[in-house]
Amino acid sequence: MSSASVRIAVDCMGGDHGLSVTIPAVVLFARQYPDTHFLLAGNAEAIAQALATEGVQAASWYEILPASEVILMDDTVEVALRRKKNSSMRVAIQAVKDGRADACVSAGNTGALMAVSRYVLKTLDGIDRPAISTSIPNVKGGATTVLDLGANVDCTADHLLQFAIMGTALVAALDQRRQPTVGLLNIGEEVIKGNEVVKQAAELLRNSGLNFYGNVEGDDICKGTVDVIVCDGFVGNVVLKSIEGVARMVASMMRAEFTRDIFSMGAGIIARPVLNRFRDKVDNRRYNGAALLGLRGIVVKSHGSADAYAFGHALQRTREAVQNGLLAGTTQAIGHLRERMQAATVQPSDKTPA
Repeated sequence: MSSASVRIAVDCMGGDHGLSVTIPAVVLFARQYPDTHFLLAGNAEAIAQALATEGVQAASWYEILPASEVILMDDTVEVALRRKKNSSMRVAIQAVKDGRADACVSAGNTGALMAVSRYVLKTLDGIDRPAISTSIPNVKGGATTVLDLGANVDCTADHLLQFAIMGTALVAALDQRRQPTVGLLNIGEEVIKGNEVVKQAAELLRNSGLNFYGNVEGDDICKGTVDVIVCDGFVGNVVLKSIEGVARMVASMMRAEFTRDIFSMGAGIIARPVLNRFRDKVDNRRYNGAALLGLRGIVVKSHGSADAYAFGHALQRTREAVQNGLLAGTTQAIGHLRERMQAATVQPSDKTPA
């Protein structure tokens, strides 16, 4: 067994770009964090060649886990689970199950990643489905935890309640907040707003014992109105991609404004440090990497279109999740929340004992 402080299994073949992104990112990360050990899942010969291209020969900081199949971005869940049992994604997740790795990261097919992770690792007690969660920077200088971001397109009211429990447990465990506030993403703050599932979820949340703020709208994510915002995966994924698109547009407009004419070019040179800091802050690649909550193991999802820089940040989030005790912390917090919620639903008896 490796003596490294963090062991990360990587689905090297997943995503839109596969080895051309994952291996350069892993090599750079290994140089920055030499105490990290990598288990590289995928075509062994292709991985060795990609490592050689990066100037890496045999080294103690990695080992290759051979996998003969690749889950494509358009593969169905059935194909991923039943027909590609030796995929790089499944081999990487199995390494977590077997205790060889502390966590797994993949840029592959989101539906397949959720299904395979759930099948191999199983979910925590009281959790039906894993949910993708990430922290989105807000104007208060902190971050808003949002889930689900694409793992579950169709959700029941109880699923949304479970997402709230997992999100609350995550923030409580990692940010040391005793009672994080929870908001339910809706088309308005009023109680009457939303479809039936959202209305039912709001009722469950009001009676849950969680610190439920109420309905919130899309702009509350960046305003930092609450600590945790829950929604179904369809809405969450659209919101996430919209925020990323706006960030790219603003950064592009800022660059164009400074280089529009000769005068602006001069101003741009003077203001370049400020512009660069702004660009870095809104660069969505820096926030790549979202944890699948509710599993008996740590799995992190990278954007499928991530470049090496973005995938490196997914590796960073994976490392931090391990070091911060994400699995143990959220598992314990979920247990405490469940106990508190059950206690809150127990009604005192009207009868006095004889």
